Amino acid sequence: MAQHQFQTEVNRLLHLIIHSLYSNREIFLRELVSNASDALDRLKYLTVADDAYKDIAFDPRIDISFDKEKKTLTITDNGIGMNEEDMVESLGTIARSGTRQFLEKLTTDAKKDSNLIGQFGVGFYSAFIVAEKIEVVSRKAGEDAAWRWLSEGKESFDIETATRETQGTTVTLFLNEEGEDFTNRWSIEDIIKRYSNHVAFPIYLTYDQKEYDDKGKETGSSVKTEQVNDGAAIWRKNKSELKNEDYVEFYKQITHDTEEPLFYIHTKAEGTLEYNTLFYIPKKTPFDLYHVDYKPGVKLYVKRVFITDDDKELMPTWLRFVRGVIDSEDLPLNISREILQQNKILSNIKNASVKKLLAEFKTISETDKEKWDIFAGQYNRPLKEGVYQDWVNREALIDLLRFKSTAVEGWTSFAEYVSRMKEGQKNIYYLSGGDEKTLRASPLLEAWQAKGIEVLIMDEEVDEIVMPTITKYEKKEGETTLSWDVKGVNHVGADTELGKTDKQSEKDLKPVLTKLKKALGDQVKDVKLSKRLYDSPSCIVTEEDDPSIKMAQMFKAMGQPTPEIKPVLEINGEHPIVTRLRDCTDEEHIADVAIVLLDQALLVEGVRLSDSADFIKRLNRLLTGTPVSDKSV
Repeated sequence: MAQHQFQTEVNRLLHLIIHSLYSNREIFLRELVSNASDALDRLKYLTVADDAYKDIAFDPRIDISFDKEKKTLTITDNGIGMNEEDMVESLGTIARSGTRQFLEKLTTDAKKDSNLIGQFGVGFYSAFIVAEKIEVVSRKAGEDAAWRWLSEGKESFDIETATRETQGTTVTLFLNEEGEDFTNRWSIEDIIKRYSNHVAFPIYLTYDQKEYDDKGKETGSSVKTEQVNDGAAIWRKNKSELKNEDYVEFYKQITHDTEEPLFYIHTKAEGTLEYNTLFYIPKKTPFDLYHVDYKPGVKLYVKRVFITDDDKELMPTWLRFVRGVIDSEDLPLNISREILQQNKILSNIKNASVKKLLAEFKTISETDKEKWDIFAGQYNRPLKEGVYQDWVNREALIDLLRFKSTAVEGWTSFAEYVSRMKEGQKNIYYLSGGDEKTLRASPLLEAWQAKGIEVLIMDEEVDEIVMPTITKYEKKEGETTLSWDVKGVNHVGADTELGKTDKQSEKDLKPVLTKLKKALGDQVKDVKLSKRLYDSPSCIVTEEDDPSIKMAQMFKAMGQPTPEIKPVLEINGEHPIVTRLRDCTDEEHIADVAIVLLDQALLVEGVRLSDSADFIKRLNRLLTGTPVSDKSV
């Protein structure tokens, strides 16, 4: 017998799982059944795809039994099995890179934490909630040796040789006092039906059935074994056979989510291509949605044989939040993952599935505003990524986008914006570059608000990249096609007809602009008289072809080479701060005013100042009227 030490993180994980999930103990059985199902899936694939496994007698099943006297619960499968190396790797370490994040995300909410267990693939360890000791006996398919893994869930585990007639794995839990509830037929059957009813393999429960005579007197007992789950692939059933509860149950089984999905889409395609799909949209974004190493959410089957659940090619990256199943009748069973990425049949299924999802999205966006508002709050950003990445479906995606607005509460679309446009208005206007609160307070909005013109608020970083690519939005009404340019109000010349200055004002203030530009030097690209300011003294904008200051900062934070972006400082010619400079000849005072005007414009846009101490000194001098020569201020 060889003794091994648990990986350091496993020690901490075991402690947290045992103490955090006690109130939701039954999830351990869900996890062990799920592991058994995965093992059966893997062997089923090998028996049809790999000649080395084709002679294996394989009648896939999961068996559960219990012994009330010995206080044991046993889960057995005849799947792929494990050898000694697999046991050390799978039961002694946690290989997934998300382990640390799992540990950080554990809370005191048992339901939320049980969801995390399944998502992060560490469900086996949940069995220590109800077991004082666990024994795993396994034999890997194609090998003669069997191995026993034994641990009390503390600091170490033992592995030794064992015997087992066939391939597969048997997990025996030696239950602790709290786990004795699970030596009961009805509680086990209830858990299986609740969590694992649609596992695609039969689950059998063995128990002692008491027998009675016609007077009700107990005469003995007999051992009974019966299937306790449906065992049918839900995605292959007709919609008329299924209830909403069936769809929800299967969703929770494959995602380990404690909430119901926002909605689902069940499709059976017949004709040139035959396939079934069942897609779900979670109510909340998956935890790893914005991770580079995100876990794909769609499983691929061929004729009900599991092929892979780790292929990012099954869905475009902007649809990585979709969960569910694709089951093809036309792909070869022995298809390799490398060939999958270039397979024309799968490419056609993928494209058709994207179209189906977009059609469903469109229907919901038009018929169920409440549901679509929830969707927008969770998945607007991935859809915007799609606008940038997926030129085939670009127009459909643009119609699905939702935005915050200066004119209405909640979410609004381009189409709704267009319906509210003022007579003669030619453009859709948006403001981007910061969080919603900062953007709504921006002086850049003043002229548009004064004119009663609606502006869309773009408060996600991806907006800075996506919105400039949308050069126009078309709205068709009957046979007439009306097009409006989409304009960012934080660019120079967003609307030359909007302002209130005239040529005489520009002439009168030219000396002031010259003084300010001289004082600021190469800190700005230019100083101009603004046509968009009403109350604020200044604002910053960028040239049409330049990225915003916020975008430049974002690229810099990502370590990408970014040319220095110099803003254009726009000045409100009617503001007292500016008009007082007309007769000022004190260059040092003008410099203080110029730099404060620039810095406050940057601050309003949420840009961090490079020298906040210098800004405060200059502001204090202006507030107190202290000359620059007085170094005490």
